[in-house]
Amino acid sequence: MDLHQRRPRRRRRSQRDLSPEERAYQEARRTAERKIRFVQHLVTYFFVCFFLFFVAGRVASTIVGLAWGIGLASHFFQAIVAPELRRKWVGAEVDAQVARSVTKERRALEGENLRSLEELSASIAHEIRNPITAAKSLVQQLGEDPTSTDNVEYAQVALQELDRVERSISHLLRYAREEAMDVRAIQLGEVLESALDTLRDRIDGSGVKLSVELDCEGWMEGDPEKLRRVLINLVGNALDAFEEVGARDPSLEVGLGENLAGTEVWVRIKDNAGGMDPDTQKKIFRPFYTSKSNGTGLGLAITRKLVDAHKGRVELHSTPGKGTEFVLTFPKQAGGELTG
Repeated sequence: MDLHQRRPRRRRRSQRDLSPEERAYQEARRTAERKIRFVQHLVTYFFVCFFLFFVAGRVASTIVGLAWGIGLASHFFQAIVAPELRRKWVGAEVDAQVARSVTKERRALEGENLRSLEELSASIAHEIRNPITAAKSLVQQLGEDPTSTDNVEYAQVALQELDRVERSISHLLRYAREEAMDVRAIQLGEVLESALDTLRDRIDGSGVKLSVELDCEGWMEGDPEKLRRVLINLVGNALDAFEEVGARDPSLEVGLGENLAGTEVWVRIKDNAGGMDPDTQKKIFRPFYTSKSNGTGLGLAITRKLVDAHKGRVELHSTPGKGTEFVLTFPKQAGGELTG
């Protein structure tokens, strides 16, 4: 063995690696060492003062004692008093800063929640009051002239307005209710195909050119019925957009894949309808905001809520006059990978 070979240095454990008991022991040990050093200085001070008093006289011992006493008092403050004061003052300042910060954040959050609640209340009132007012006016006209030939038409329009109210309330309850999740291992590709099959007649009847590209089976953990609802809503929105703008050559691209790491699954739904301007894109997920002539404004709000429940995210890309693309991304599984 080489005698000149150096021993490997022992790596000191960081504070993060220590248990609470070990950190408390280290702090207590440092405090004790500071007190021991002070006591050593104090004992030395008394011995020197005692020696000078008998050897050099009272005047010399007093001068040296005062000078050394000032240093000893300073040492006492630095070693014993200062650490405790520092701990108390730092703790008090941290508590004050946290209290002020939390108060500001709470006030900002409460103000934001209040504004959101006001907007939601106004939207609900607007969405429900208008059709009820229209239906009430039509019923009044029926009562004024029971024999009018227009009464059948009035009755049909009134029923349509009341159906709109019922649909809005139903969507609102679905949006507000916390639904239980039936999470299990699924193939998102099968869920996507089921959603497209549900809308197949409407797609074929609208003359929409549908392109489907599935790069994987889409194994993940999720609630198949809720994800199916999400996909039906997004594809249905694209079909609505074609009808709204009167697209001549409507085309819909649907894709499924996963990221390179194999930890996430994504779905892409892209149309070539009218697209959305930046202001509409900012508002599109708000409850009761809609750009449709007969929409409730809750479809995309519910969609985002269900995607959030799966720990996923929604990306929106849209260009006015060219089309809109939604990209949904979901983690395969919170605790690991699924294979299949």
